[in-house]
Amino acid sequence: MVKELPIESLRKTCDPSVIRCKTTQELVPLGEIIGQERAVRALKFGLGIREQGFNIYVAGYPGTGRKTAVKNFVEECASAEPVPHEWCYVNNFSNQYQPDAIQLPAGKGQEFQKDVKNLIETIRTALPKAFESDDYAARREATIRMLEKQRKEVIDKLSVKAQQEGFIIQSTPIGLLLIPVINGKPLKEEELLTLPQKMKDTIQEKRGHLESELRNTMRQFRDMERKIREEIKKLNRDVALYAIGNLVEDLIEKYKTLPEITAYLKAMQNDILDNIAQFVKKDEDQQQMPFPVPWMKEVSFRKYEVNVIVDNSDVKGAPVVTEFNPTHQNLFGMSEKEAQFGALVTDFTMIRGGSLHKANGGYLIIPVEDLLRNPFSYEGLKRALRDKKIIIEEPQERLGFISTKGLKPQPIPLKVKVILIGNPYLYQQLLTLDMEFTELFKVKAEFDTTMARTDENVKRYAAFVCTICQKENLKHLDASGLAKIVEYSQRLAQDQQKLSTRFAEVADIIREANFYATQEQSEVVTGSHVKKAIEEKIYRSKLIQEKIQEMINREILLIDTEAEKVGQVNGLSVMGLGDIAFGNPSRVTASVGLGREGVIDIEREAKMGGPIHTKGVLILSGYLNEKYARDEPLSLSARLVFEQNYGGVEGDSASSTELYAILSALSGLPIKQSLAVTGSVNQKGEVQAIGGVNEKIEGFFEVCKARGFKGQQGVMIPASNVQNLMLKEEVVDDVKAGKFHIYSVKTIDEGIEVLTGTKAGERRADGTFEDGTVNFTVDKQLKSMAERLKEFPSGAEGGKKSES
Repeated sequence: MVKELPIESLRKTCDPSVIRCKTTQELVPLGEIIGQERAVRALKFGLGIREQGFNIYVAGYPGTGRKTAVKNFVEECASAEPVPHEWCYVNNFSNQYQPDAIQLPAGKGQEFQKDVKNLIETIRTALPKAFESDDYAARREATIRMLEKQRKEVIDKLSVKAQQEGFIIQSTPIGLLLIPVINGKPLKEEELLTLPQKMKDTIQEKRGHLESELRNTMRQFRDMERKIREEIKKLNRDVALYAIGNLVEDLIEKYKTLPEITAYLKAMQNDILDNIAQFVKKDEDQQQMPFPVPWMKEVSFRKYEVNVIVDNSDVKGAPVVTEFNPTHQNLFGMSEKEAQFGALVTDFTMIRGGSLHKANGGYLIIPVEDLLRNPFSYEGLKRALRDKKIIIEEPQERLGFISTKGLKPQPIPLKVKVILIGNPYLYQQLLTLDMEFTELFKVKAEFDTTMARTDENVKRYAAFVCTICQKENLKHLDASGLAKIVEYSQRLAQDQQKLSTRFAEVADIIREANFYATQEQSEVVTGSHVKKAIEEKIYRSKLIQEKIQEMINREILLIDTEAEKVGQVNGLSVMGLGDIAFGNPSRVTASVGLGREGVIDIEREAKMGGPIHTKGVLILSGYLNEKYARDEPLSLSARLVFEQNYGGVEGDSASSTELYAILSALSGLPIKQSLAVTGSVNQKGEVQAIGGVNEKIEGFFEVCKARGFKGQQGVMIPASNVQNLMLKEEVVDDVKAGKFHIYSVKTIDEGIEVLTGTKAGERRADGTFEDGTVNFTVDKQLKSMAERLKEFPSGAEGGKKSES
């Protein structure tokens, strides 16, 4: 006969002496990840290997501390690594739409930026002074005077020849004109027309020859003017180079080990020499605007600025960047724009780096859910990892949505270890649907939700509590408080041999217990404070549970807790509402009659049953065939239903309950309504483990408690679930007092004996069962139904139905 479970098997308590401390203040804070040896091993491998594609996917459920643990672990590894190079963008003087990227040693970016800024400021002061000097004025005047002298000589020479031919050269706004002279007097146009034709032809012929020479002279003038400009420009360059050459050379000498910078400084110097005017022109020389625009005069000098997009001057070791909002711009950077006179403009100074730039040479941590939620981000990240470079561009450009001209900054080489954090389901989805995923994320670090409950792990758990208290300045826990935390962790794990690694939930209980300890002005958090925190947390969320309990008490929902009935069993299910899960008793009934349909699931027929529940019901037919249909076919029509269920049924944890109801209906033996049942069953009649065993027991316990204990009420569970029991202390106390009972069974035969009080019965050598047993009665009834069914032609037995 099945016996009740012993008290010590209902809840595994924690002995405070195992922790060996009076309060957590005596402990050393935790300095490592606990309970995740597999994940830590994978992380060490993934962070250590440097070959391409060995990025990491951290798989785990929220609340297990995966983000905090990974960040702390990675930061510890990164602290021993060298600080990576810095990056800046500078103007490309040959193509301003393609800025150049320059790599600098760590800590040199801001220094180089300041050096260039100081250089330009010095040049803006030095150049105007150089061109205002007397020496420059004298050299410029001498150059112009020399060239003007040459010009005058050419004009004088042409004038002499023109006079010899009877012409004078007159300067007009449109150029030089040849005017004929007769008797020392220049002729007007109307006077020229009155001359004899022969004289006019002679004058025209001479003018033609002179005009040819005049054109040659004009070409000489243009060459002279060009020569003047070139000489002035050369003079200006020489003067400017003399003024700024040493300044630039000093900077080139400082950065001589960085060829990219020296090349940039030389290009900048050439550009300054080509644009001397913008350095020496006065404010009043600038174009007048109808309204003040003070920033306009600085715009032309932006091209000499240095835009540092990665500054590692304050970084110790390799950078560790966590991007919680991985939009395309936040990951890859962007080119900002500003409005100028109604138009949006941009330049290299508006380039902003992203998380990949900051993490370059280090580690980038990204929540995969947020990464997949942002358009273009995931594909862009894969492309960057595959191509080993960061490209700053508008994401719409790749789709052809933007046709306006914009910046195309030089790509920056990428060397980063990316760590994605997500749940196991998304890992499987990416593994299945994305062929490139396995090539880029070859390391999986999986965080478990539980850890073994050993004395060593209990001590480490206590160290975790110490860490929370010190980090958040909470009151420390005494030994009784720590023991309650360990027991709460076991309840979260739903296992006497495990501790939960859902550290977020455990930490919340510690914070709530600290609140109640503060209210009571206690120096430490005790076990009573932890117990109150747990109870209050449940109370805040159990409104729906209490409403259901009230409906059961008022007999709106029909649940019997006394007497005995045929074909009726109290089943147990779990209702989850996100923040709370609780047991919900349900009445399960079975009706049997003549027929060939077998076991019919009304929930399935009404499309209210899930596939797992349907599978569980179909297994019942397999059990009945195995047990009772060895001699002849099974001939019955049995219908199963969860009474007053309007929300659907899923899961197979009630399959044993349904089987007990069928056996009761077939045998006519009543079932004790003081007991509730849970457990799945296989075709061999073995009762299998189910989930939520603690919530199910406590759910029926609350119903019995509200109606008043009679001394017979209790719950029957699978024997394999005993190790999962972590019942409330209230339940354990009432079991100890004999008010409530908990049984565990391994087989259907054991369970039916508990429910009916009648022996199940073993099959004898001749194939029959012991007389007066449950199995004997069921077998006899099925044989009788098979004989009676022969009296009816196929399909005519539907009306011969009896219900128990």
